[in-house]
Amino acid sequence: MKNKKILRIIPIGGLGEVGKNMTLYEYGKDILIVDAGIMFPENDMIGIDYIIPDFYNYLADKKDRVRGIVFTHGHEDHIGAIQHVLEEINAPIYDTLLTRGLVEVKLNRHGLAGKADLRTVKAGERVQIGAFSVDFFHVCHSIPDGVGLGIETPAGLVVHTADYKFDHTPVDNWPTDYAKLAEFAQRGVLALLSDSTNATEPGWTKSERIIDQGLDQVFKKAKGRILVATFASLISRMQQVANAAERHGRKIAFTGRSMVDNMNMARELGYVDFPERLVISLEKSLSMPDNQVVLMCTGSQGEPRSIMGRLASGTNRKFDVREGDTIVLSSHPIPGNEEPVFRTINQLFRRGADVIYESIAPVHVSGHASQEEMKLLLHLVRPKHLIPIHGELRMLKQHAKLAEEVGVPAENIAVIENGQVIEFEDGKLHLKERVPGDYIFVDGTGVGNVDRSIVREREALGRDGVVVVNLKVNRQTGNLSGRPEITTRGFMLPEDLDAMLEKLTRQIQSTVSRSNGDLEYEVLRSLKSYLYQETKRNPFIFVTVSQN
Repeated sequence: MKNKKILRIIPIGGLGEVGKNMTLYEYGKDILIVDAGIMFPENDMIGIDYIIPDFYNYLADKKDRVRGIVFTHGHEDHIGAIQHVLEEINAPIYDTLLTRGLVEVKLNRHGLAGKADLRTVKAGERVQIGAFSVDFFHVCHSIPDGVGLGIETPAGLVVHTADYKFDHTPVDNWPTDYAKLAEFAQRGVLALLSDSTNATEPGWTKSERIIDQGLDQVFKKAKGRILVATFASLISRMQQVANAAERHGRKIAFTGRSMVDNMNMARELGYVDFPERLVISLEKSLSMPDNQVVLMCTGSQGEPRSIMGRLASGTNRKFDVREGDTIVLSSHPIPGNEEPVFRTINQLFRRGADVIYESIAPVHVSGHASQEEMKLLLHLVRPKHLIPIHGELRMLKQHAKLAEEVGVPAENIAVIENGQVIEFEDGKLHLKERVPGDYIFVDGTGVGNVDRSIVREREALGRDGVVVVNLKVNRQTGNLSGRPEITTRGFMLPEDLDAMLEKLTRQIQSTVSRSNGDLEYEVLRSLKSYLYQETKRNPFIFVTVSQN
């Protein structure tokens, strides 16, 4: 590789899924990491807090070759795994001011702030990171200070947009840098790696400005408290809600550690501007008249441990949902997460709240480009190759179809998933080996201590329950001493178990009488077969044998 101009691109996360975005660029002995995010667990991943990319496999023997980590913006699916990356890799981190602030909040929480080499960059700057000359250019998204990257290498120029949209009236009045995209086209773009999240959505994504109108409608109608749930990193939404509160004579309180920490950081850096008189403490808000209060909290994705998740289940310690509350979910369900979101909405309705969400009122718009914007980007950049990123396979495929419609040859489009290595040599794209990698589950303080088999066991336990059988056996005769003790949890109702208990006892006694020595295994196998035959269920069965 030393004598050849070969660029390797390795997607570690975010391709074939929504979340845990992470891409490696490798040229010679230099590696550049772009983003390191997390993903929400799927509904059947019981007990899992979040999932991080499996960067360990590929980088295990290459840690000293990482020249830098670049973050494109501050959402959790792009920065959420940074503390895990820093535990393994010592490299400078390049990010814009707001993104740096969000990263610092996260690192402070994990006691790592002093260990990170954070280097602030601005849109419009160019930074040399090893073999990579990186142009940072501004992109609109649903969070301020987002950037895309123009990554110049000896093998050619790659444009990595990350999440973007073409909002002509953004709330911060800073549109995507069209001129820079056109400049890249003039330089010649070897490959475009571009967001595919909304590739199935026709037309143009609506402007963030329409949320102001939607919030005004909600505030005019609400008679009691207003609770707005969104991502803690959605800084621009904090400003919009605060502005609506001021227009309608309400005070605003922020609740939830991440929400409060991020709000304070954004105020210090000047990304939100609230009058001192507008913001009050949660404690004060709970004693004020309901029609004078707005609470802003986390939990728009139905996360059980979030404020909104605990309010829905009635387990929040500081306050409860009140009859007449208006609750606004200002976010879009992450693909695959629709079920817990709608379950949360239903629970909130049962508790007397009026719930407003995206499909019934303009209280949220996507931060991702839709089909017409994707076509415009391709026209502006005119890449030789396209690699769709950030999305499920159906989204990546649709992005590829859009590219063909605007003239990108099919053979120059690579629809790939996590781990598929791409090499560019002499301007040509080659698919190489597949890097091994899987989900890394974070469960409490454990990272990687839980694998798919354990998650499947938890799912089975939740679905079919547990049967515990304790046997006492006479040491001399090998016969049972007394009746077997049978206990179940989550398997069947007590009255149903009572009706089956005598048959289970006879089944166990028969198995013991025929045993050839491995009594625990033989009883387990016999009961498993018998219970499935009788109930069509597969509970976890534990058999213990004691001798007397």
